[in-house]
Amino acid sequence: MTDPAPDRTLRRRGLILAVLANLCFSSGGFWIRTLDAPPDGFEIVFWRSLSLTVALFVVLCAWHRQRVVAKILAVGPWGVVSAACLASTFFAFILSVTRTTVANTTVVMSLAPLFGAIAGLLFLGERVAPRTWVAIGVAATGLTAMVLDSLSGEGFLGILFALGVPLGLAANVVINRRHGGSTDMVPTVLIAGLISLPLALPFALPFEASPRDAAIVLVMGTVQLAGGCVLITLAMRYLPAVEVGLFTLLETVLGPVWVWLAYGEQPTAMALSGGALIFGALLLNSLLGRGRDAGSRAG
Repeated sequence: MTDPAPDRTLRRRGLILAVLANLCFSSGGFWIRTLDAPPDGFEIVFWRSLSLTVALFVVLCAWHRQRVVAKILAVGPWGVVSAACLASTFFAFILSVTRTTVANTTVVMSLAPLFGAIAGLLFLGERVAPRTWVAIGVAATGLTAMVLDSLSGEGFLGILFALGVPLGLAANVVINRRHGGSTDMVPTVLIAGLISLPLALPFALPFEASPRDAAIVLVMGTVQLAGGCVLITLAMRYLPAVEVGLFTLLETVLGPVWVWLAYGEQPTAMALSGGALIFGALLLNSLLGRGRDAGSRAG
């Protein structure tokens, strides 16, 4: 009979890594709000992508040493397309969070699993579970409430940009499922950074960020994106993908909390209501999906 203690230890390690990863991911809005005089969103994308690329290259060198270039090239042409989808989310996130509240941005971003389900149906013919259709309907109601709220105030453009994140991630899911499974995450994100740099540069010039603000954005790319990417990759070694996906809801909760505690940024009551509907739909859909997967494994 095998000793369950090692399994519990590995699971605990995975849980810690998943929590730390989402702590990193959720800090994006906080870093943006820390800037004294936020430069144009494209300049933020440029500096963040630069530090992301350097940090991930250093990590890959440590992991693969002489094989690092081969590891990056191994993602193949469709891996580059996948990276381009991820690069689009870099722009969408920054352009959103500089135009609306962090809560609005993170909640709309969290729609990625539902967008992925719809994309799978449209482009891959995948069946959408009834529980997911219910979640999509509830989330659509919540999103409508947020959009109507933004029309009467500020942030409508920010919400439109935020929709680019789940759209980009849904396209990434379709590409990976159609062309041979998921690509290696760390090299793919590094390539996404390389794609973002030349696209952002023409719009970022002339650079206007102060040395302090540029340094903050460089740290942001290293901690929020590179750090989160490495930690979530490590967590996947110890936890099933369904459980890792459930932990991503932490980003939706924590992102607005950091800026509320530090800067008092609060969404309106209507935006909170819409966000609560979206979060509740995602949470219930994830929990029911996890229970179904566990039941099928037990059988």
